Amino acid sequence: MQEMVLNEKQIDEKINVLAKKINEDYSKFQDIPVIVGVLKGAAPFMHDLIKKLNFPMFLDYIQISSYSGTESTGVIHLKKDVSVSIENKRVLIIEDIIDTGTTLKYVVDYLIKKYNPKEIKTCTFIDKKPMRKVDFNPDYVGYTIYENKFLVGYGFDYNELFRNVPYIFVPTKEDISKWDEMLENSK
Repeated sequence: MQEMVLNEKQIDEKINVLAKKINEDYSKFQDIPVIVGVLKGAAPFMHDLIKKLNFPMFLDYIQISSYSGTESTGVIHLKKDVSVSIENKRVLIIEDIIDTGTTLKYVVDYLIKKYNPKEIKTCTFIDKKPMRKVDFNPDYVGYTIYENKFLVGYGFDYNELFRNVPYIFVPTKEDISKWDEMLENSK
């Protein structure tokens, strides 16, 4: 590990702050919102966040892919669409990280065009500002990073590994080499 970015306690504190703000904003509505998690990375964050939200909600997921190894490919693939009706509903999209902004902008534009929701808001646990390629700012942000760091843990993966690690860290080049060897040996 090169650097610990957020430990379990810090992650929980960030989620408490986000939940408080989201609860304040959504408590004024009479209609039931749909919370849509972007799989697979947002699953741990969404799981922890929704336990702290104190309003009724519908839950669903959408799955998008744009990563290979440590890099965003720039090519977006829709792997799973929402299954709950979001037409004329308030939608809160939960994402693990915004790098270039391309994926979340794609999800928002896609859902608006296909389903015509009443409103879409976005929540990301990590906002990685220096990587932004599109003009997109999330409505709720847990933590902002101003350097281009590759993150692993708490939903962030390296070739589908280590999403289950309960903290967020920057791996070393040696870590990545070891993981590549481990992946090669598991084929």
